Formats: sequence, structure tokens, C-alpha cells
Amino acid sequence: MANPNIVNVAAIYGNSSQTSLTTTSATSLVSNAASSGKVFKINSITVANVDGTNAADITINVYSAAALGGTAFPLVSTISVPADATLIVTDKTTSFYLLENQSIGATAGTASDLVVNASWEEINA
Repeated sequence: MANPNIVNVAAIYGNSSQTSLTTTSATSLVSNAASSGKVFKINSITVANVDGTNAADITINVYSAAALGGTAFPLVSTISVPADATLIVTDKTTSFYLLENQSIGATAGTASDLVVNASWEEINA
């Protein structure tokens, strides 16, 4: 995995995604391909529980390879999100970089109860 030099960047693009976790399997949120020449600055990840009655657990992992490959390293692990509530996993004060050949995935404890919102800057070297 390379770590592109971001001193003289060619472009910075703002990105966001909204992902409904419809299964209890790991779901990709953000993936930075190998040899992309990009670094992603992850600005925020929030998890909303859309179930009006029941809490639901969330696990968010950073993977050591793109497309949820390699080893999973938890950002949060089995955190209960109360009914009709939102969990802030990371924000601008705790932003981090996702390097080439890394990815972020979410696993719900209950299918179809959680929606994950992520925002990041795609920095092209």
C-alpha cells in the first residue's frame, strides 16, 4: 500500500454516501483501490437507527485491503444505537486518512434498522 504525497495535489473532491444496512453481513462504505494515487480524508461517519422501537448494534471496521479485504480493525465494535437515535462514529475533530488499498465497512446487528452516512475528501496526488 502506497501513501501518495499530498503536498502538491492535482484535485480534491468532496464525497458522501448513504448506505442502508439491509443485511447483517459487512457492507462496504468507502473503498480506496490499490494504486489509485489517492488518499481519502474521512471527515465523518454517522449511524442512524430508523427503527422506532428497538435498539440495533453497529460495528464499523477499517480493512487493510480494498473491497473489505484483509484484516478488519474496528473503529467501533458492537455499539448499541438506541431507537430513533444517531451515533457519531467520527467527525472533523477525529478525521483520519484512508490510504490506497484500504476500505471501511459496516456490519449491523439487525438487518434494515441502520443507515450509515459517510463524508470524505478524495485527494488526488
